[in-house]
Amino acid sequence: MDQLAAPLVAELPPDFAEWDELLALIRRAFAYMDGVIDPPSSAHRLTPESLRRKAGQETGFLAVENGRIVGCIFALEREKDFYVGKLAVEPGLQGRGIGGRLMQAVEDLARRRGKRTIELQTRIELTENHAAFARLGFRETGRTAHEGYDRPTSITMRKVLS
Repeated sequence: MDQLAAPLVAELPPDFAEWDELLALIRRAFAYMDGVIDPPSSAHRLTPESLRRKAGQETGFLAVENGRIVGCIFALEREKDFYVGKLAVEPGLQGRGIGGRLMQAVEDLARRRGKRTIELQTRIELTENHAAFARLGFRETGRTAHEGYDRPTSITMRKVLS
């Protein structure tokens, strides 16, 4: 990857092969959730191969800084919208706008594909994430429970694109 002074956000290239590096980034970015959310994050079940398959079904974007992957996001195109998942930013670089730039890439993709909304889910316990997504224009539209739970475990948030 090219040496860059500031993070560059670009679509995951078709010949991408750094699945172990990408998985390690996601696990570092999601590690703070361990012991906080119940059930545990699905990031624990990811493998390099499952990430490769995910990239075959969804559009992935990478943030790269100085030749290193420092963020990622995946977007699944659905009939009426895009569903956003696995937004991850290197923990030591959070708060610099990298996540917002990754989200903007998904918004731009959605607009190009004629979609008016994007949706995501965040865990009930992660109140900082609720606030961060609200600052990006997302609003809560519902609450759901993971299988086997009799209480809400996730908040669904949606953003209407202008």
